[in-house]
Amino acid sequence: MPVRLGLERLLDGPDRKLITGQRLGLVCNPASIDSRIVHASDRLGSGDWTLAALFGPQHGFRSDLQENMIESPHAQDAKRRVPVHSLYSETREPTAEMLADIDVLVIDLQDVGTRIYTYIYTMANCLRAARRHGIRVVVCDRPNPINGNDIEGAPLDPAYASFVGQFAIPMRHGLTIGEAARLFNDHFGLNAAVDVVPMDGWTRGMYYDDTGLPWVLPSPNLPTLDSAIVYPGGVLFEGTVLSEGRGTTRPFEIIGAPWIDGERFAEAMNRRQLPGVYFRPVFFEPTFHKQALKTCGGCQVHVTDRATYRSMRAAVEMLEEFRKEAPAETLWRDPPYEYETVKPPIDILYGSDRLRKGIDAGEPAASIASDWPAGEAAFRELRRKHLLY
Repeated sequence: MPVRLGLERLLDGPDRKLITGQRLGLVCNPASIDSRIVHASDRLGSGDWTLAALFGPQHGFRSDLQENMIESPHAQDAKRRVPVHSLYSETREPTAEMLADIDVLVIDLQDVGTRIYTYIYTMANCLRAARRHGIRVVVCDRPNPINGNDIEGAPLDPAYASFVGQFAIPMRHGLTIGEAARLFNDHFGLNAAVDVVPMDGWTRGMYYDDTGLPWVLPSPNLPTLDSAIVYPGGVLFEGTVLSEGRGTTRPFEIIGAPWIDGERFAEAMNRRQLPGVYFRPVFFEPTFHKQALKTCGGCQVHVTDRATYRSMRAAVEMLEEFRKEAPAETLWRDPPYEYETVKPPIDILYGSDRLRKGIDAGEPAASIASDWPAGEAAFRELRRKHLLY
């Protein structure tokens, strides 16, 4: 039997009472489906409640905007005859006008277990708005697709907080979105009236392909579970001028630049003997985004053992090698990035300036990663009382 999602428990179990007789707003996107691949907006479109409005996160309610940092417009949904409010627009928090005809805000978003993924901050902003305007929130829990045990990376330094990192948590946090809601609400003081509807049958060691649930890409550049597994480290390349594989069929798995010899780079990475990964040389031409229509050399990250593979460590090792391969080339991308106009994008992605300064100073990746265990252990203890499974 597949894992039973929070959405299904909300609709088919005793948690139904949380929405019965209420006017609902639904925060969702195309990955907000049940185990039969029926969308949450269709499941909530009829019942002893009223679906009053839809809300879309980054990339839009229909996830039709390919690029990041492209705001989505507000709209009207022709099928359901309700407004669609964009929470990645001139506002990233529901306004009083958006919430005026809503009693309960239902959040059903597929997170990917990585600190910088903005859906958890759309959720956090919804909790803030709900508290301010007296609205209740129901969060339908979904699996962490890359398991709920593994934690990796130093917690974010609050001085580097942004829309891709609001709270002091590690890059790979090991939480479900429902557990993140509990942590943000209780520990980080959002203090909204929130109910988390848990899953049935999910255990912390599960990857998404252990759940029996269908995979729908949660955003345009995470097409597969493979993409999600490499993402916690691969996303750091968004803070560089290197291509992170956007504009290819393997985003975040393929990394490179026009000035890199893919054969030499992959050989150098494999000599590092990192566990659970093999670096295959590639030459590729992104169809859009960074280095578009230029032939790039680099590697594809092939995860051979996901139990031992550490995406953050692999990415830092790759950054060290990219700097060694082309020390005269610009590496870091300039702002703006995700509403931050001053700090370098790599700093808000990593959560401090430690990575950028370390790589530029020629510090070994192992030395940079040696900072992580203390913060990982502290966060593991911190999150304990907020876990549901």
